[in-house]
Amino acid sequence: MAFVKTIKDIPLEEYRLPGHRLCAGCGPAIVTRLALKAIRGPTVIVNATGCVEVATTIYPYNSWKVPWVHVAFENAAAVASGIVEAFKILEKKYGRKERYDVIVFGGDGGTFDIGLQALSGALERGHDFVYICYDNEAYMNTGIQRSGATPRGAATTTSPAGRVIPGKLEKKKDLIGIAVAHGIPYAATASIAYPTDLINKVRKAIEVDGPAVLHILAPCTLGWRYDPKLTIKIARLATETLIFPIYEVENGRYKINIKPAKVVPVEEYLKLQGRFKHLLLPENRWLLEKLKRDIEESWQRLLMLEKATSAQQ
Repeated sequence: MAFVKTIKDIPLEEYRLPGHRLCAGCGPAIVTRLALKAIRGPTVIVNATGCVEVATTIYPYNSWKVPWVHVAFENAAAVASGIVEAFKILEKKYGRKERYDVIVFGGDGGTFDIGLQALSGALERGHDFVYICYDNEAYMNTGIQRSGATPRGAATTTSPAGRVIPGKLEKKKDLIGIAVAHGIPYAATASIAYPTDLINKVRKAIEVDGPAVLHILAPCTLGWRYDPKLTIKIARLATETLIFPIYEVENGRYKINIKPAKVVPVEEYLKLQGRFKHLLLPENRWLLEKLKRDIEESWQRLLMLEKATSAQQ
C-alpha cells in the first residue's frame, strides 16, 4: 500500500528546515525536503560533500532536524555501512533497542564517479541503508564540471560547446543498472516533478531489508541555465520526453511507473536550457540525433526488461 496517495497525504512535518543557502528553484533542495517526508522514525543522514552539504550547514547554522554527518565525496557509502553495523553492535552488546534508519544523500559526482567504488562495496556486502543520489548532472558545487551523469551533448565548464567539441560527447552512465547488477532488493528512479511517487519510493527503500538505491533527477538552475520558476516543468519534461524514465526494480523485477500517454519531442526539453542551446544549431544536428538514439534505445531496453521480468516470482 502506498505511503501517500495524493499531495494532501504528504506529512506536514519538516526535517530539512528553512535557513539554507541553496539557490532559488534548487532541485536538490526539493529532493532532500521531500525524501525526509518518508522517514518512519529515528534516522541518521550521511551527506557527501556537495551542493546540499555546503549550503545547508554553513557554520554555525544547520538546517537539518535529524542527526546528520558530513563525509567526503568518496566515502559516503562506507561511512553509512559503519553506522549501520555500529547500531547492530549497540543492540547486541549493550541491549540498545532503539533502531535508526540510515539515509545517504550524494550528488551525481559523488555517486556516479568519485564514490562509486565505496557504493559498490556497500551494496555487495548488503548493509541495510538507503542511498539517494540527487542528480543535477554535473559537479555543480565546484564549478559545473562534467560528470558521468552529464548527458550527451550538454555543455559544462570541462566540456564546453564550441566549434571543435559541441559539449560532452559521451553517454550518461546507467546508475540503476549498475546498482541492480549487485542483486540488491530495491532500486528506483524518481523525480521532483512527481512528489508522491518520490516519497513512496523513499519509504519503500527504507522498509526493505538490505541496501536500496534511489536515483532522483534534480535540475540545477545555475548549471542547466534556466529561469528558476521552470524547475518542476523541466523535471516533468525530462520524463515526458523519455530522457529520464521513472521506474523501479524490486527483487530483480522491473516496473515502469510513469508511461507518458504522448511522448513529447526532446527539443521541448532542450530548448529551455542554456546548456543545450548549441544542439539546436544545424551544424550540431548529428549530435542531437545521437542523443535521440540514446533515449530511444534506453526506453526500448527498459520496456524489454519490464516485460522479461514481469513473470518472475
